[in-house]
Amino acid sequence: MPAKINFPGNLLLAAFVAVPFFGTLAHAQDNGPYKVQNIKLVGGDGGFDYVTADPDGRNLYVARSGPAGHIAVFNLDTLEQVGDMTTGSAHGAAVDTATGHGFATSKPVIMFDAKTFAILKKIDVQGNPDGYMNDAVHHRFYVLSHSAPNVTVLDDKDGSILTTIDLGGAPEQAAFDGSGKIYIDLEDKDAIAVVDANTMTKIGQYDVSSKGGGCAGLAIDAKNNVLFATCRDKKNMIILSATDGHIITDLPIGNGSDGAAFNPATMEAFSSQGDGTLTVVKEDSPSSFSVEQNVPTPARAKTLTLDTRTNQIYSITAEFGPTPAAPSTPPAPPAGATPPAGGPPAWMRGPRAPMIPHSFQILVIGK
Repeated sequence: MPAKINFPGNLLLAAFVAVPFFGTLAHAQDNGPYKVQNIKLVGGDGGFDYVTADPDGRNLYVARSGPAGHIAVFNLDTLEQVGDMTTGSAHGAAVDTATGHGFATSKPVIMFDAKTFAILKKIDVQGNPDGYMNDAVHHRFYVLSHSAPNVTVLDDKDGSILTTIDLGGAPEQAAFDGSGKIYIDLEDKDAIAVVDANTMTKIGQYDVSSKGGGCAGLAIDAKNNVLFATCRDKKNMIILSATDGHIITDLPIGNGSDGAAFNPATMEAFSSQGDGTLTVVKEDSPSSFSVEQNVPTPARAKTLTLDTRTNQIYSITAEFGPTPAAPSTPPAPPAGATPPAGGPPAWMRGPRAPMIPHSFQILVIGK
């Protein structure tokens, strides 16, 4: 499929920024099977974190954060916007096909109708909703939070809170084996927590510190019980047994991974990185793995989702200006403040490059 880029007429400045880069990007991809097939410039205000495909409903959910926080909904096949929900600052959203309900990790958590996008309920939860996972077998939505409680489990049918789970660390991404186990990477503990999906309790933990840490992406080959943890500390994908946690191997990836996916149709695992690469790992057998390709992408496309019907990968990013100079005197922390689990708070971070207004983009990656 030839590469293309779409620009709404009122976004000429952002389009001017993206065009020369995309020409270089398309040329750099010629030697590999995966390519960035489409860059859709959609603009809009707010930051961004997760993107989630609903293959059954043919929708793509994109959460925007900040004062104008909302969930934008796009048609998976055309990338035309088909809905928008005012949720407040949100990190992501997912739906349960069977119940027809979706949930967004804003605070409060928003429950919505997956067909009309009408907001059905606002659910007050503790912690700071961030990551998420839908258990389509038991019809439960898992809200992940770096602060306690680390997991809040909601009933997909009515949005009621079923329980909370203490993981003892900061969760980033969860992977479900489709039957009885849920695996959640703990970014600050160099470990993978194991949760019983039936009892909604933590039953174990796999240590991956011998190969690295800072794991922010997690995917699973459920058929062969293989986990793929994408980790920042050593810029590697740690591949381990979901059955007993023994590490099979590790492979190099790019810098700044924040998401992973596995496609059972192609036996490939994917890691998206903020450094402008997407790594494809081929599972040749349950004990043999290799890096198939490093796909060039626009920078900061660090999260991803997989459309299992088309085998296409979607990511999101934007254009950013130069990073401002750091102040000569670092800002003082709030009175009594201490760094929370899962990374430094805003008052400990250096200056960040500003996002260019209305430059937000959706990427489509495929063969």
